[in-house]
Amino acid sequence: MQPLGAGARQSSTHESDGPRCVLMNLPMLTAALCPLAFALLWWRQTKTRNATSVDAAWAIAIGVLGLASAADGTGHALQRTLAAVLVGLWSVRLSWHLVAHRVLGHAHEDGRYRAMREHWGERANARLFWFYQAQAVAAVVFATPFWFLAQHASPHLQAIQWSGLAIVGLAQWLEGLADRQLERHRQDPTQRGRTCRSGLWRYSRHPNYFFEWLTWCGIACCAAPAAGWFAVLQPVVMFILVRFVSGVPFTELQSQKSRGDDYRRYQQETSAFVPWWPRRPKDER
Repeated sequence: MQPLGAGARQSSTHESDGPRCVLMNLPMLTAALCPLAFALLWWRQTKTRNATSVDAAWAIAIGVLGLASAADGTGHALQRTLAAVLVGLWSVRLSWHLVAHRVLGHAHEDGRYRAMREHWGERANARLFWFYQAQAVAAVVFATPFWFLAQHASPHLQAIQWSGLAIVGLAQWLEGLADRQLERHRQDPTQRGRTCRSGLWRYSRHPNYFFEWLTWCGIACCAAPAAGWFAVLQPVVMFILVRFVSGVPFTELQSQKSRGDDYRRYQQETSAFVPWWPRRPKDER
């Protein structure tokens, strides 16, 4: 089957037997290594009892997969460059933030994973293995928009792609702002044990998750001319994961345990996901 895109590069028969054969399969080979890499990370956490690094590994894996797709793409150079820039900037920003503020110099496991261990009890390690493997599969799924984009033959950016770029830029800036606001709150000794209500955290209990999801909506717009309706998959999966599976539920479970009534009051006042104006608690209505 001919690769997607009218501008696909053609290889001669003798070239397919040489180094080019490896390059043509670079995204597939990289994807095949993901389960092994995440299995090794899972083994490491059985010794350290700290699963925090899996988030950074997920962001790095998507970055590597996306860049491999851009390098091996058969589309126009403009579209391959767009794929590389989008996945490169997203991966570097998120992985650096996670490594700097969640992994390096932090001996304690992130509260979300502590909540998972407590919830799963003696079966925690076994379930975490499959959780890690699910992260490997998710990394491949979330890298596919960049593969499609790297096969796109158009020498011009369409209006929906320009819109997607604007959404990605705004969402990443606001996600970075939310991360910095939360970090300042955590570093303030006068706020120890209290819930962050400043800045974007006044309008959403999870603005970082919301703007991460919005980023993927922008990426979907950029990939839509190449991927069609398949581009919708990543924003839908991201919303389900962060809102109902591994994001909001376990974060809130740990927050309720660590901050008690203060966090429960925050839940009454503040939107769970989409930023919105605060509301008065029920006991004040």
